[in-house]
Amino acid sequence: MSQTFTQSIAVNEASTGGWEKRDTEWMLTLFGTAIGAGVLFLPINAGLGGIWPLILMTVLIGPMTFLAHRGLNRLCLSSKNPGANITETVTEHFGQKAGSLITLGYFASIYPILLIYGIGITNTVSSLMVNQLGMEDPNRAILSFVLVAAMVSVMVAGQKTVLKVTNAIVYPLIAVLFGTSLYLIPQWNTAQFEASISAGDFLKTVFLTIPVLVFAFNHSPAVSSFASTYRKELGNDAEHQTSKTLKRTTMMLVGFTMFFVYSCVLTLSPAELLQAKAANLPILSIFAERTDNQIFAWLAQVVAIVAISSSFFGHYMGTREGLQGMIVNRAKAKGKQVNLKAIDKGIIVFITLSVWAVAYANVSVMGMIESLVAPILAMILFILPVYATHKVPSMAQYRSKANIFTVVMGLIAITGFITSQLI
Repeated sequence: MSQTFTQSIAVNEASTGGWEKRDTEWMLTLFGTAIGAGVLFLPINAGLGGIWPLILMTVLIGPMTFLAHRGLNRLCLSSKNPGANITETVTEHFGQKAGSLITLGYFASIYPILLIYGIGITNTVSSLMVNQLGMEDPNRAILSFVLVAAMVSVMVAGQKTVLKVTNAIVYPLIAVLFGTSLYLIPQWNTAQFEASISAGDFLKTVFLTIPVLVFAFNHSPAVSSFASTYRKELGNDAEHQTSKTLKRTTMMLVGFTMFFVYSCVLTLSPAELLQAKAANLPILSIFAERTDNQIFAWLAQVVAIVAISSSFFGHYMGTREGLQGMIVNRAKAKGKQVNLKAIDKGIIVFITLSVWAVAYANVSVMGMIESLVAPILAMILFILPVYATHKVPSMAQYRSKANIFTVVMGLIAITGFITSQLI
C-alpha cells in the first residue's frame, strides 16, 4: 500500500509539474472562448479615447483577467463533490435559494450571447457567400439551421472532439491577428500621441473602456468545464495546474489581442477611428476600404466566422451547465427524481431550436441584451469568488490583498457597463 501511495504522489507531481498537451488544448479553448467576433471592433472601441488611456488599460487588463478567472476557477474547484460544476457548487455553498438565483444569473448572462453568435454566424456566412463568392442570397432558414446544427453537433460529439475542433480553428485566428498586426507596422504614425486629452477625459475613457476589454477577454463560460476536467484528472492538485493554464491564457490574450489593437490604433488617426465607429464597420473592413485591398475584406469574414465558432463552443458549455442546473435545482426542490440523460437531450433540442429561431429572425436588439447581461456576468466573475473566500471554509485560504483589486476593478466594470448605456 505504501508503494502504491508513493507511486500515486509521483504521478500527481508529474502531471502537475510540467506542461502537457491537455494544458495547450484548454489554453486554446479558453482563448477561443474569449475572442469572439467583437475582436474586429475592439481596436475602434478601445482606441477611441487615445493612446494614453489605452496604455493604462493594457497594464490593468492582464491582472484583472487572470485574478478574476482564477477566482472563479477556485470556486468551481471548491466543491466536496469532485464532479460538481459551477451550478452544483454554488448550491452546495450558498443553499438552494441563493444557488438557484446565482445559477439563473449565470445562465442569463451567457445564453443571450449564444443567441448573438447564432445571428452573427448566419449573417457573416451569408455575407461571405454573396460578397466574396458572388453567390445569390441563400435561404436564411436553411442556412441558419445548418450552421447552428453543425456547431451544436460538435458539442454533442464530446469534450475531446470540442477541444480538437476549437484548437484547429483557433490557430488561423491567431495567425490572422498576428499577421495583420505585423503587416500594419510600416503604416504606424504618431497621430495618437499628438492628440491632447484632459485628465477628466482620460479617466472617463478608462472608466468606460475597461468594461469593453473585460467583456472582450472574458472566458468564464468555459471555466466550469475546464475546472471539472482538471479535478477529475488531478484531484486536489488541480488548482496549481489550472492556475498555470489560466495565467498562460491571459498572457496569450493580452499579447496577441492588444498587439492587434495597438497596431490598428497606431495606423489610424483619432478622426478615422471616429468615422469607423460611426460606420459601425469591423476594423479589417475599414482597412479594406482604405487601401482597396480585398484581402482585408476576406480576412474580416474569415476571422469573424472562426471567432464566432470558437466562442460559440465555450458559451454553449456555460449555457448547458446553467440550464441543467436550473432544471435539476427545481426538480430537487419539488422532491422529484432527476434523469440527467433526458435533461441533456432536452437541452440540446432547446438550444438548437432557440438559437436557430433567433438567427433566422435576425433579431436586432441583441446588442442591448448583451449590454444588460454584462453587469451580471461581471458580478459572477469578479465579486462572487471574492465573497466566497469569506463565506466558504474551503475558500478561506484564498483571502488576499489581491482580492481588493479584483473587487474594485469588478465594480468599475459593472458601473462602467451600466453608465455606457445611459450616456
